[in-house]
Amino acid sequence: MTTTTPTPEAPASGVPPLTRPEMGLAGVGALAAAGVGALGLISSFDAVSAAAARWGFGEPWMLPVGIDVAIPVFTVANLLLIRMDMALAWVRFVPWVLTLVTCGLNVAAGHGMWAKVAHGTMPLLWVVFSEIGAHIYAVRIGAATGRRMEKIRFSRWLLAFPSTFALWRRMTLWEVTSYSEALAREKERQLARADLRERYGRTWRSKTPRRERVMLRMGELAPATEKETLELPPAGNAPAPPADPKPRPRRRTPAKGKTKPQRTFEDALNAARTVTAGWTDAELTADRLRTTLHVSQANARALRDALKSERADGRALHLDGAASGDGVEESAA
Repeated sequence: MTTTTPTPEAPASGVPPLTRPEMGLAGVGALAAAGVGALGLISSFDAVSAAAARWGFGEPWMLPVGIDVAIPVFTVANLLLIRMDMALAWVRFVPWVLTLVTCGLNVAAGHGMWAKVAHGTMPLLWVVFSEIGAHIYAVRIGAATGRRMEKIRFSRWLLAFPSTFALWRRMTLWEVTSYSEALAREKERQLARADLRERYGRTWRSKTPRRERVMLRMGELAPATEKETLELPPAGNAPAPPADPKPRPRRRTPAKGKTKPQRTFEDALNAARTVTAGWTDAELTADRLRTTLHVSQANARALRDALKSERADGRALHLDGAASGDGVEESAA
């Protein structure tokens, strides 16, 4: 008797999932954080009640209860908005403002310097723990949806601030969320810029056609020394684009009888399926496909999108099959 069991899927972010002891440790830490935060809110009750009584509140207990309840409510609201990909920037600051009000009232209630520090520190713990939870939510949801923009290394900002700022600006303008892909585009842009200057001289900016200048600014212009060109499959019955009246000359002309046959997109996709069979989703990047298969960046991105789409369809079919009874035992012959 043989039993077919579904294989575990690799995590999309490339980070290994937490083990059972780590999950238990995280649960204990979360409970301890909630307890410490609750103690901080409770400890501020007397100080805020006394301040409310001085301000003429008929029911002084309503002010500390209202503030202390509003802090976790807005914290949970911020986490839910992040979870639904509807984050509002100002919501996360409401618990901070309410906590600062509570801290100020507690500091005013202290009689000495250390008493003021102790009274002000306790309510601040809740917001610190809630910010840690919000950061974990935002990172995990952004990694799952692909909308989280990867950060640029601080050392690169320190060593090359002008070029790093230009790289960050292009990533923000053109929604390039992958740092490695942005670096690959920057390399191609630098090569294309050097090629244009070699072709047109020092005044290449004024002599370069407008379309090529725009593509260079966007980081989409591939260098003239491209190793090969793939023929992408036609989309429906869309008309073929008009031929460029001024085709760009190749810098390297292959010798007679040694012309390399061009691969079609399907051939490249079949080769990519074979090469990336053991890759995880995190390793499936356009930059790695470009260097492995020796294709252009545009074709590498097209191959990456096609492979990720196939993997997503395969996961959906796999999950549907598992839900309908894939784990049923099969009788041996």
